[in-house]
Amino acid sequence: QVQLVESGGGLVQAGDSLRLSCAASGRTFSTYTMGWFRQAPGKEREFVAYISWSGYTYYADSVKGRFTISRDNAKNTVSLQMNDLKPEDTAVYYCAADPTRSNTDYRTYNYWGRGTQVTVSS
Repeated sequence: QVQLVESGGGLVQAGDSLRLSCAASGRTFSTYTMGWFRQAPGKEREFVAYISWSGYTYYADSVKGRFTISRDNAKNTVSLQMNDLKPEDTAVYYCAADPTRSNTDYRTYNYWGRGTQVTVSS
């Protein structure tokens, strides 16, 4: 089985930083694209960032230059370093895994964590 568990969320002030982590378990990990998504109250789930098996990264325009996604295949983890947080970053953040392709569409991701809350006050 494959399981993803997020951690690192919390309550911070605008301009602060947080680092989210996602621990993965299962037979394979290194070949998966790993993504971060978020969902704010009253809004659809939106793409944040992904990192491919080869280390290629891609970011939503709203977080580009502020967030950094990384992975450690030896430890089966993926992280999201979030700097200069803004109130509009407030959401539940989910990590997800796609074993076949890299995409910004949440519907292509096969495995999901349960989410971690990030709240940014102004």
